[in-house]
Amino acid sequence: MTQLITADLVELDQNLGNSPEDVIRHLAGRVAANGRASEVEGLFTDAFAREQKTATGVPGGIAIPHCRSAAVTEPTLAMARLSQPVDFGAKDGPADLIFFIAAPAGADQEHLKLLSKLARSLIKKDFTGALRAATSREEIVELVDNALADKPKAPASETAAPAAAGGATAGAATAGAASGGAAAGGPRRLVAVTACPTGIAHTYMAADSLVAAAQEMGVDLQVETQGSSGAKPLDPAVIAAADAVIFAVDVDVRGKERFAGKPVINAPVKRGIDEPAKMVQEALDAANDPHARRVPHFGAEEQAEKEAAEKGEHIGQKLKRALLTGVSYMIPFVAGGGLLIALGFLLAGFDIALGTKANDILANNSLVNLPDGNLALYLGTVFFKIGALSMGFLVPALAGYIAYAIADRPGIAPGFVAGAVSGFMGAGFLGGIVGGLLAGYIAHLIGTWSVPRWLRGLMPVVIIPLLASIIASGAMFLFLGGPIAGITVGLNTWLSGMSGASAVVLGIILGLMMCFDLGGPVNKVAYAFAVAGLGAGSATNQAPWQIMATVMAAGMVPPLAMALATVLDKKLFSLAERENGKAAWLLGASFISEGAIPFAAADPLRVIPASMVGGAVTGALTMAFGVTSQAPHGGIFVFFAIGNVLMFIVSILAGTVVTALIVVALKRWAARKAVDTVENVPVTV
Repeated sequence: MTQLITADLVELDQNLGNSPEDVIRHLAGRVAANGRASEVEGLFTDAFAREQKTATGVPGGIAIPHCRSAAVTEPTLAMARLSQPVDFGAKDGPADLIFFIAAPAGADQEHLKLLSKLARSLIKKDFTGALRAATSREEIVELVDNALADKPKAPASETAAPAAAGGATAGAATAGAASGGAAAGGPRRLVAVTACPTGIAHTYMAADSLVAAAQEMGVDLQVETQGSSGAKPLDPAVIAAADAVIFAVDVDVRGKERFAGKPVINAPVKRGIDEPAKMVQEALDAANDPHARRVPHFGAEEQAEKEAAEKGEHIGQKLKRALLTGVSYMIPFVAGGGLLIALGFLLAGFDIALGTKANDILANNSLVNLPDGNLALYLGTVFFKIGALSMGFLVPALAGYIAYAIADRPGIAPGFVAGAVSGFMGAGFLGGIVGGLLAGYIAHLIGTWSVPRWLRGLMPVVIIPLLASIIASGAMFLFLGGPIAGITVGLNTWLSGMSGASAVVLGIILGLMMCFDLGGPVNKVAYAFAVAGLGAGSATNQAPWQIMATVMAAGMVPPLAMALATVLDKKLFSLAERENGKAAWLLGASFISEGAIPFAAADPLRVIPASMVGGAVTGALTMAFGVTSQAPHGGIFVFFAIGNVLMFIVSILAGTVVTALIVVALKRWAARKAVDTVENVPVTV
């Protein structure tokens, strides 16, 4: 196994700048200079992005910036002892000891365990004291190597923390509970779960800090670390005997239902490092409080908790959240299915979608019995059919996950069924939205019923799906499906019949819709409308194909424009935005409008209006030029399915340039925001 730290990766008593950005960039440069990363910029971007999520400063003048990055070629520690401490967000002040942990994106478990063990050592005062007293870089390396090898042996006061990263952390001995504590006479058994997004440092430091604090208070605390080096679940008997549970996490707790009914304290993982004693005391207090918040049982109680958490939302926000959830889960079906259909067109021709040709070929042929000896035709038919079947899940998935957003897992089945009914009745995506909302709210309502304990386990798997499916899908069949289908048909007929000047107006409307919320509900309404009508296109009725081309072209404009804007005047954009701009080229070319979301989230009042203007220009031009698309997705990569592809590209370029110029102008002269200047920090290696 390669050595994690060497003398060349250590900086002693140096001034590396005034901010975490300065320090992280410098250490990323040192890692790259030692051949342990392929590039400085990629490593710095990943590490600084992690730092922006949660500050890595911990008590004792220590900071542990860390990340997993594709730029890292081997697991590495870089250490700096600063002559001028830098504020990394710890409550007790700036940090002078900086450990930069750089792990490859696919680091092996043994290296991750060593990195986690180092993080745990940093809460030990004798170890950090020795680091501050060291007189040479070689001495630092020796101290770190000894810590990773458990030499010297940890003091007795700290032996409660286990050496194996990722396992269940044993708490103080039960006998210790007899001694006086902060909650004398109260409950003395607690369990905890710690977890952070990276799972290298904070997860394990929080676990050890909580255990140490509990031991001082005479409390038996056992911790499950859900980190990168694996997790050993707590014994069910230990959980059952616990009086309360602490969740010090920045991500979802795996297996949360194991703690159902326990009083719970929820907090970010960093609080487990900064205020472990307070968290333990809060858990003890919660165990004595009959009204304390508890880990919900799945079903009615979980719905009640969810409802309480969303109490501040008004109806519009709830509907928006549900629709966005449905759309986000629908996208993979559309993206994968659309590209497969386009590939099928490339190999088998566009007429494979007409009539029953695809079904006939698949029914009567195989790899050993090719249609007219044409392998490309057979494979194209296979790809087309897989894509068509995937696209067939568009409305059920939309409805199912809208219901899921409202009623959680019990809403999925009723939502999918309501979506399938909508498709059967020709109500399309509008029916899917209505059916999903109806199924979700019915499932949610049933989930709030007070039922006997023996029936509670059947509610989410039998009672709620059964009743909600009957009511929601029954309403679609009996009352709602027909009228919604009529509206859908009328809308499609009206829009598909537009031509000339009215077609240009339609292009402007669709362009505005595609760029209004960049992948949100309005964008998806326009896209779903185009996809729903795609099958109705023909040589004599190309309006549906023109609508599809307009929607695709306009949806490509925002990310491409943001990428271009970061090139035209990069000083107007932060480092993170410039990095996002590089990715936005490919995302835009692939027709993934969401590539512009990071820019819109940071500056919505400039980015969204500019995108809408460019989208309207592109929509008008594609309609005016009669551009068509027989593929529902893929952007420029399905050029073979685009009619008048040259004007398709010209229309996109026009909208992209318009949007980019407007964004640059607004950022220059309309109350420009502060700009991240981290790129100016010098890198010394």
